[in-house]
Amino acid sequence: MKYVFVINPGAGKGKGRAMIEPQIRDYFAAHGGDYEIHVTTRAYEGIDFVRDYPVGDEVVRFYACGGDGTLFEVVNGAYGKKNVEVGVLPLGSGNDFIRLFGTKEQLCNVEAQVNGRPLQLDVIKCMGKIAINQCSMGLDAEICAEQATFKKFPLLSGEAAYTASLLYCFIGRLKSTFTVQIDDGEPFTQPTLFCFCGNSRWYGGGYMAAPLAMPDDGLLDFVVVKKSVSRAKLLSLSQKYKRGEHLGWDITNFVRGKKMTIHSEKPAAVNIDGECEYVTDCTFEIVEKGITFVVPSSSTYFDDVEKGIICDSKPLRR
Repeated sequence: MKYVFVINPGAGKGKGRAMIEPQIRDYFAAHGGDYEIHVTTRAYEGIDFVRDYPVGDEVVRFYACGGDGTLFEVVNGAYGKKNVEVGVLPLGSGNDFIRLFGTKEQLCNVEAQVNGRPLQLDVIKCMGKIAINQCSMGLDAEICAEQATFKKFPLLSGEAAYTASLLYCFIGRLKSTFTVQIDDGEPFTQPTLFCFCGNSRWYGGGYMAAPLAMPDDGLLDFVVVKKSVSRAKLLSLSQKYKRGEHLGWDITNFVRGKKMTIHSEKPAAVNIDGECEYVTDCTFEIVEKGITFVVPSSSTYFDDVEKGIICDSKPLRR
């Protein structure tokens, strides 16, 4: 097996590379093995690097060493390639996808990653891109689009930047009208706060938007929240939403399925694992077992699933 570490030099405000690269070199110096370190040079270069990397009969593990954006690049480069697995050494400020599999400390362990166990996960296909975590349209996508601006402030972490962006967008980004169809169900049109499609549970630096999602169950968790209450009321509900307590609200429509189609009356932000653009139409569709993910040996994920600690009927507190 070959181990390829794709490092984003800007992750963790530039401190991530200095922390993880010596650990990688020290591990393989002590234990041997075929490995390579690739430091990306620009945004999205990781997609091209992984996609063009020669893979034969030997399995190649690509480790995304960065935040959720680095994982997006590695996943989109690896998607569709045979004999390829994807792992994560979380160095970013949000690291939302990996929360289901353990803490940042558990996953930032080179030995545990090398000795990790592969698990086939579903992914979401949207507009030619692949999301391993989530897609959305509406207020939360508008927040994501603005979050990049707030992340530039030195004192704002991923979670704080998301919260600041949320408050900003509450002022003037609440007037979306969407027509939504889930699978072969009847389309419905309504003033919509947001439409969320979850393959896993968290985004935005710790907001549990899909508290019951499982990334290997062959289903996506669709959450559609109607805009029918005041800004003040919505603001008071934001912490409950962060804790994943929103599925029972009378303004929430929660459905599990395979495909969601959304039409907007005017261009609106769509968020594909943190990558945002403005569209009037989009579709979120599952690709079952679309990627092979490496669960490190330090993770308790498999035991937690077996014991029912992680399941599709209760949220997980991290």
